[in-house]
Amino acid sequence: MVQSSSTVQKMLRKLCSIAVIGLVFLSLVTLPANATNIYDVPDFEENSHVVDQAEVLSRSTEGTINSTFRGVEEKTGQEAYVVTVRRLDYEVTIESFTADLFKRWFPDVADQKNVTLLAIDVQTDNTAIVTGEGVKAVMSDAIASSVAKETVLVPLKYGNKYNQAFSDAAVRMTAVLSGQADPGAPVVKDTVNVEGTFASREETEEGNGFTWVIVLLVLSTVIPMATYYAYIYMGNR
Repeated sequence: MVQSSSTVQKMLRKLCSIAVIGLVFLSLVTLPANATNIYDVPDFEENSHVVDQAEVLSRSTEGTINSTFRGVEEKTGQEAYVVTVRRLDYEVTIESFTADLFKRWFPDVADQKNVTLLAIDVQTDNTAIVTGEGVKAVMSDAIASSVAKETVLVPLKYGNKYNQAFSDAAVRMTAVLSGQADPGAPVVKDTVNVEGTFASREETEEGNGFTWVIVLLVLSTVIPMATYYAYIYMGNR
């Protein structure tokens, strides 16, 4: 009876070890699969200027931005687009993602001329903007960068206010692309560093990795103990 009990316990421990290894493997394989690459982003539909894959914008906000950007395109020929994604692969930055998507959507230089593409990775709240050569005459690189790094990010500093962030960005971009005076970036009422309030990709990855290590350590300890006591309990019945 004692030998049989010992054998069963060893088998259970082996099974638990296999389960933990399986969890580690799945965590390494499944998480990267959830990342977005440029080929996961569909082509924008006709008369649509928003691709909200991260699902952080309301229908009302999407409709307003679409309507606003359509009006700009009809009046000036300037095209503006907004893209949101949930997360990117570890080795991909939002800047490289936006630049590559820009080229995928508009492979011909002539088609890129009057196009502006604004994108955000909502896991890190990192943003980027790419503009064609024809845009730079009306919206400088400095203003474009301010739209991405200030107009979008300031509302997010106070919470997940993505609707306000992109509504404000659309208003500012519309004014500038229409030849009006730049409304400027939002006024920050405190001295908090806007860029410093958001975790970098490296910090996010380290935090996620640490969390998984803790979870797996807990599971590797709890599962064998629970199995052992369950076996003892059943053996005493």
